[in-house]
Amino acid sequence: MHEPPFAEPTDGVPGVELPSGGGPLVYVEDLEHPVLRLDDHHHLARVRRVRNGDPVILGDGTGSWRSARMHDEEPEPDGGVQYCPHPTPTVGVAFALVKGSKPELAVQKLTELGVDWICPFEAARSVVRWDEGKADLAQARLNKVAREAAMQSRQPWLPRIEPVTTFAAVAGIEGACLAERSGDAPSLHDPVILVGPEGGWDRDELGADLPRVSLSTGVLRAETAAIVAGALLVALRSGRVVSPEAGRRLSEPGW
Repeated sequence: MHEPPFAEPTDGVPGVELPSGGGPLVYVEDLEHPVLRLDDHHHLARVRRVRNGDPVILGDGTGSWRSARMHDEEPEPDGGVQYCPHPTPTVGVAFALVKGSKPELAVQKLTELGVDWICPFEAARSVVRWDEGKADLAQARLNKVAREAAMQSRQPWLPRIEPVTTFAAVAGIEGACLAERSGDAPSLHDPVILVGPEGGWDRDELGADLPRVSLSTGVLRAETAAIVAGALLVALRSGRVVSPEAGRRLSEPGW
């Protein structure tokens, strides 16, 4: 278990952001010879009502994209390949397994926010346990949820969704910290936040040698805490909020 690498492309125009217009975003395997997946074709035709001649944006999920137009119900590129560099640092959220469809909700919202790395894990007090068969099915479902959410939110980069793992594995990730009400404010010094289960952390997990960060003054539901963790990390990275250290500097005389 490690922070995922995000490689620079071998071609494409660097530093070009994905446009807010230009039609819906859809991911394809090959930007030079794009072919739509059947479910994407159905979504564009039946839900988005895309017709021949309408614009679409083609992405590969690793930062590269190009504009295209539908032609005979398939996309035909009409612009060169461009590239959105991956934001730094990589930010991630690992959350303890929760009941029902809540893992899907967490993955959906974390993807919409722009979190890069998402990992479910089994905590000591997790009520939910996935056997190997269920874990495989859940992994496929979570990847599908993330892909759909990334297209909807126009993300040039698809997040990495890890298979369900253990607390020990996520606690060993470089930059990991523990979500705990008594902690400090989150910062990009520890860009991977671990969120516990409904029953909270057990004694051994609290004894892990990890920094602690507070997400709220109140008690959050487990899935809410995961989403809040992602929102705070992405907001810090994008400069939409400032860290406590930056806030103190700005309040000093002379600013």
